[in-house]
Amino acid sequence: MKHLSVLAAVGLMLAACSPAEQSSTGEQPHASVDPYSFNENYTSYLETLSSDEFEGRAPASEGEKKTVAFVEGKFREWGLKPYDSEHNNYQQQVPLVRMLPTQVSAMSFSADDLDSFEYRTEMMAWSPRVQEDIELDNSEMVFVGYGIVAPEFGWNDYEGLNVEGKTVVMLVNDPGFDTQDPEVFNGKAMTYYGRWTYKFEEAARQGAAGAIVIHETGPAGYGWGVIAGGSPMRFDLARENKNMDRVAIEGWITEESADTLFARLGSSYQEMREAAQQPDFKPVTLDTGMSIRVATKFDYLNSPNLIGYIEGKSKPEEHVIYMAHWDHMGVDPINPDDGIYNGAQDNASGTAGVMALAEFFASQPQPERSIVFVLVTAEERGLLGSDWYADNPMLPLSKAVGGINTDVLNVYGPMRDMVVVGHGNSEMEEYLAKYVAEQDRYIAPEPTPEAGSFYRSDHFNLAKRGVPMLYAKGGNDHIEFGEEYGKQKRADYVRDAYHKPADEFDPEWDLRGVQQDLWLYYWVGQELANSDEWPNWYPGNEFRGIRDASASERQ
Repeated sequence: MKHLSVLAAVGLMLAACSPAEQSSTGEQPHASVDPYSFNENYTSYLETLSSDEFEGRAPASEGEKKTVAFVEGKFREWGLKPYDSEHNNYQQQVPLVRMLPTQVSAMSFSADDLDSFEYRTEMMAWSPRVQEDIELDNSEMVFVGYGIVAPEFGWNDYEGLNVEGKTVVMLVNDPGFDTQDPEVFNGKAMTYYGRWTYKFEEAARQGAAGAIVIHETGPAGYGWGVIAGGSPMRFDLARENKNMDRVAIEGWITEESADTLFARLGSSYQEMREAAQQPDFKPVTLDTGMSIRVATKFDYLNSPNLIGYIEGKSKPEEHVIYMAHWDHMGVDPINPDDGIYNGAQDNASGTAGVMALAEFFASQPQPERSIVFVLVTAEERGLLGSDWYADNPMLPLSKAVGGINTDVLNVYGPMRDMVVVGHGNSEMEEYLAKYVAEQDRYIAPEPTPEAGSFYRSDHFNLAKRGVPMLYAKGGNDHIEFGEEYGKQKRADYVRDAYHKPADEFDPEWDLRGVQQDLWLYYWVGQELANSDEWPNWYPGNEFRGIRDASASERQ
């Protein structure tokens, strides 16, 4: 695993050293380099961040303190400018609220022929509002198909409907997934409109009192156990309005529960799902009211995003962003064997990557545009640190040229493929593609676009505010052992280590794959930081309109 054949190594070296293409600045930053040696310190950063000493890097913990001290110390050593220059401080404090439901009633109905749905087994519910006691009393239920308003796709499930005070019931995913028609939304690939988070947001915009998503394993991408298992504790940003602009109750019901609701109308879950796929679908009143009560306890805490930057020489407000989340799951105090969730791959690997990039950039000539390195907190709690940064950016997001997100990097050796999560979304891919080719590699789309992975990492919070974001990493096609080897390694990780204490640093990892990818991240950022170019989302993308709306600020 540690050694390539001589021919393979020479081939990759020649590809990476090729001067055939120059960047837009006329420089050749990608010439004459060892493709497996971007930053020799990367391994030590990864090993340190994922060590037992850092206690799983949970927000507001001793592990957080150690992580902050380590990253800040390196940022200072490299001479990065701090986020808060007045106080020489790299920390952007993110106010969080921890929410623990202490009582969730059954979901009861006004219709005499409906039995209550029981908590966890037939439904899950909570309140996003920072309010100790929330109750819906006989809220009229309406099935609104996918619960989507997508003008660029000519789709509006709420057209002509007033849901003020009502509870909307919605399908998971989007019509493209169900029809598998490439002409409908993005076909099999999930759009933002398919994410359950969007559906709750849209329900609130429509004035609904409650929002319920119907679970089905295929279109959701995970089983009911992911929704109903584990702790019901939730985190959110501590906003001044205490989330009173959100619906009072959010939740899920099982497919079987939906069948029960629809059977009373002489229909079924599958029939209603098929009906909702039609563009002329009309919402259906479910002929019952719904009642539920949720009691919640709260406490407040702060956790920092860590931000350092290199100021641009001629255009300091224009900037390229590198992002990763530093946090993980912390410690399970009742685990008698190994209670530390080290999070080596998720996401000490990406944090160490951003640190390696920052160190390297700091050793290079000052770029024309600024380069901002953002290590965010509370990703594992719902992408909260990146959400806060997106609402409170150090520099205007309208002046963000683009960004690169690093999350769960490739630790299994050099790969031929560079997988782009959310392939086909933005012109950022075109910058990446030419450098990938110089490494004698190829771009590959993610193998399961229907899972919506593009919407599940921190870059998404910048994307939905218009910033073109690239989320790409070495894939499965191992240069020596082939594609099945890479697939098996990924499957083993998901089964054995993902969000488990087993996600630990392994000295046998072949980190040349990470080094390959770090060069690519560097070359893309270096080119953009020294150009006048403004990449955009491709036409038809759901974020294109947001980016275009701020075009005048980039003139």
